Amino acid sequence: MAGSRRPGRNFLFVPGPTNVPERVQRAMIVPMEDHRSSSFPDLTLPLFEDMKKVFKSKDGQVFIFPSSGTGAWEAALTNTLSPGDRVLASRFGQFSTLWIDLAQRIGLEVVIQDEEWGTGADPDRIEEALRADREHRIKAVMIVHNETATGVTSDVGAVRRAIDAAGHPAMLYVDGVSSIGSIDFRASEWGVDCAITGSQKGLMLPAGLGIVCVSPKALAAYKTAECRRVYFDFGDQSKANATGYFPYTPALPLLYGLRESMRCLFEEGLERVFERHRVLADGCRAAVNAWGLTLCAKEPKWNSDTVSAIMVPEGINGADVIDIAFRRYNLALGAGLSKVAGKLFRIGHLGDLNDLMLLGALAGAEMAMLDAGIRIEPGSGVGAAQKHFRETILAKDRRPSEAGIFDRNHSDGVVRV
Repeated sequence: MAGSRRPGRNFLFVPGPTNVPERVQRAMIVPMEDHRSSSFPDLTLPLFEDMKKVFKSKDGQVFIFPSSGTGAWEAALTNTLSPGDRVLASRFGQFSTLWIDLAQRIGLEVVIQDEEWGTGADPDRIEEALRADREHRIKAVMIVHNETATGVTSDVGAVRRAIDAAGHPAMLYVDGVSSIGSIDFRASEWGVDCAITGSQKGLMLPAGLGIVCVSPKALAAYKTAECRRVYFDFGDQSKANATGYFPYTPALPLLYGLRESMRCLFEEGLERVFERHRVLADGCRAAVNAWGLTLCAKEPKWNSDTVSAIMVPEGINGADVIDIAFRRYNLALGAGLSKVAGKLFRIGHLGDLNDLMLLGALAGAEMAMLDAGIRIEPGSGVGAAQKHFRETILAKDRRPSEAGIFDRNHSDGVVRV
């Protein structure tokens, strides 16, 4: 249709899927090959070890499934628990709600601790519930590390300390889908028994890989777990993975992409990746303050470094801001989900992202908000973010290309610092 083409690139600022670096895209353009060949383990065996580094796991085992993060959820639960087992779960957003629903549908008994949306898991309440469970009927504690729907990050280390303080043997399961690869995650230090992520967020890939890092304790639980599973069976995976293969046809291009994305993360350095996300998130939060708006996160301690959920004023529909941004400015923003539908819009600031890219998104969000009737000062948020980024550069006394910028998305693949 004449006039339907929109020139320029689409600005993707949902909290997943995220932008895929050009070098990762190129790495996935591979001819199909025999996944039973003698050379295939040269690709796969290093992937399992490198993913352990991303999870910061010393003694865990990594399973890579052709699935979304939801498949990883199901794999973690069905391989380590039995129908009727009791689990304790914090519910404070759309994705914690969905994980609880999955647990119930596979036959687990879920003790739900509801928290206000905009807050996260409460270690004190978790400890109290575990202390009251004198017969140790609760087999696991489930929390979402980074609740994408509300822009909230929970303190996983504090939850582990609560479990230990209660002297309870429950395993700890953590959804790190929108945190791992972007926010510091420490599977071994925090005693996480099943850590879960997907390929489409901090790992900077298309959706299609569900990844689980499993502790020795959870692997031992597999031996007595009675939930039915076939596609997601750890036993089948373990046998094949040991020599670098899979029990069924793997997602070959995504595995090559995963190898390249981990090279990106390790070249930048994981700690620098986490720092970059903090800098970007602080810049976005500075913009929100300048607009006179608020985050869904109730206190700064809950603020996520991968997504900001921004409340719209009374009488404004957040969906209108999102629609205008997409139709007029080719900018994709995240929608409000479930309880917060229409009450907010979300800016994802994770993955292959730098300061100038985020400034473009903030400028587009300002135009969309103005068009939707939100009274803000044009340029105020962009200016506040610019000031924050500049002050960060000067405070650290380093060149602009080093100030939290992911400066490696070039045609020759060379890292520039």
